[in-house]
Amino acid sequence: MRYATTALLMALVCAPSVALPQDTSSQTPKPTFRSAVDLVSVAAVVRDRKGRFVRDLRRDDFVVEEGGARRSLVDFRADDNAPVRVALLFDVSGSMRLASRLEEARAAARQVLSVLRLSSEADEAAVFSFDMNLQSLQPFTADVNAIEHALDRVAPYGQTSLYDAIAQTAQHVNDSRPGDPRRRAVIVFTDGVDTSSELTPAQVSEVAAGIDVPVYIMTVVSAVDRDKGAQAELAESPLRDLARATGGDLFVTSAPAHESIAARLIVDEMRHQYVLAFGASTGAGWHQLNVRTKNKDLIVRARSGYRAGSGIGS
Repeated sequence: MRYATTALLMALVCAPSVALPQDTSSQTPKPTFRSAVDLVSVAAVVRDRKGRFVRDLRRDDFVVEEGGARRSLVDFRADDNAPVRVALLFDVSGSMRLASRLEEARAAARQVLSVLRLSSEADEAAVFSFDMNLQSLQPFTADVNAIEHALDRVAPYGQTSLYDAIAQTAQHVNDSRPGDPRRRAVIVFTDGVDTSSELTPAQVSEVAAGIDVPVYIMTVVSAVDRDKGAQAELAESPLRDLARATGGDLFVTSAPAHESIAARLIVDEMRHQYVLAFGASTGAGWHQLNVRTKNKDLIVRARSGYRAGSGIGS
């Protein structure tokens, strides 16, 4: 099992966020920013202490540290109403049959689609489901009707490989043409139970963070589960740490109003981001990042690091 897990993780991280000087005809896209050196791009969401977006920042307002050392930004962009490419990932494990959880998950996804308002080829969404394996129910499209038909085909089945499915779906979202300006994300609809993944939450967050694909998790709980403390338990679970390490977040929903609020927050974050670029490290392996602003009253969410080189743990 240890060797299988290592092999799977190596396959999932085969497309690092740094550009490498080799043939790219069959590789996943390079970062949007290009210059004479290889660059790493990092999308960042900035809010004030009241949770409001901060949209008037400049390059000099940001501080990016790699392993404690400050990095100089070589490019900067403030996205406003950016196009998006989002994967809707459904948990179809047997536990989703309970208490209408799957219906609630579909309703939450429809809230996301309503906020997205797919109206042109600039935006895309896809539908995936997972139990022990990842299944593509609808490839990326701007056709709302096609996505709706895919939602109707989501059905509960067996066990759950939640963490593995998130990592694989992040790679699908990342598989777009070079220079694609769309902001990418995975939105997971689940009850938060994993029974059979080979990867750990920390390994999955490294995969998604390494290619700058934020993971948003909408956990579906019943009112009864909420009253029993499930909401507080999920809010402090490894899933929350996984999501935040990628630049995303976790939302616990138990009512349509919760789903509507979460959907709007997710889409707003995707459309309004700062994108920072700096030179990639020459050292292979994982590089820890800390992104903040000089104003300590502002809260920044961004991916936790990136991987340079081609080998796991190199």
